[in-house]
Amino acid sequence: MTLTLPTPRLAALSPRNIGAAYVLAVICVAFSIWLPRTFANTDTVRQVLNSGAITAMAALALIVPLSARVFDLSFAYTMSLAGVTAAHFTVSGTALPVAAALGIGAALIIGVVNGVVVVSMGIDSFIGTLATGSLVQAFITYFTNDTSINNTLLADGFAKLGQGQLLGVTLPVYYAVALAVALWVFLEHTPTGRRLQATGFNPEAARLAGIRTNRLKFGSLLASALIAGFAGVVLASSISAGSPSAGTSYLLPGFAAAFLGATQFKNGRFNAWGTIVAVLMLGTGVIGLGLASAPPWAANMFTGVVLIAALSATGLRLKRR
Repeated sequence: MTLTLPTPRLAALSPRNIGAAYVLAVICVAFSIWLPRTFANTDTVRQVLNSGAITAMAALALIVPLSARVFDLSFAYTMSLAGVTAAHFTVSGTALPVAAALGIGAALIIGVVNGVVVVSMGIDSFIGTLATGSLVQAFITYFTNDTSINNTLLADGFAKLGQGQLLGVTLPVYYAVALAVALWVFLEHTPTGRRLQATGFNPEAARLAGIRTNRLKFGSLLASALIAGFAGVVLASSISAGSPSAGTSYLLPGFAAAFLGATQFKNGRFNAWGTIVAVLMLGTGVIGLGLASAPPWAANMFTGVVLIAALSATGLRLKRR
């Protein structure tokens, strides 16, 4: 008598559903053979987790609006604004919780502006949020004179928010996991989350079914700004400075991880755990290339090639269906 796994379990382990996990395993094996002394150790694992935590939070900020078929290209600039705001008030003598809340509050204001531009004014989200991001960056440059906010006060209690460690990894790793759990519960196990995804799949059908699609789109932009604001404060804490351009470097990795994550677990649907797997895969490749002393452009090329390959494979499967 032979025992076989039920079909759903086999389907769940199929490369079509968790291809990034298999690619991650291949990357680990390849770099372990190539760099046995520097890559295959626990320090590399910690480095991948610590370096990918902010990217994970940035990507998770995107999956809520993307689930509603709304782009938020301002999230990276919102991260910078939140970090600069929190750093400014911390240097001014404001208590850390209040300074962090003010940074996140500034991000929420951008979320409201995005909601007005995209939902109330009816401007395409791709163009509208890009314009908002440009205005945010202009404001940051005007406010800071394009100079980072540095002070010894930022290296004390403020730094612990992003540099504190627990069990060998930094606190942002735990923030990212907690955020992924919250978004998983929201998107997969609440009526609002299901309505949000229905809005993304077919806005007109969702509207005819009585779903308030505009309200959900507005709320998704607020959620994106809220998460991006928190990520921006943690980012400023991790570098002990309020950098005017700290968040912009997460624009491409954030979208890459979100879209690559949509090809995992819930094919064609943006989801939290797929995004986390994508961040780990991309982060492992980038860290491995860094340990191999690859040229600076290699990391961006790796991210771009992996993203195009994943989305192309998904598109081909959908066409075959």
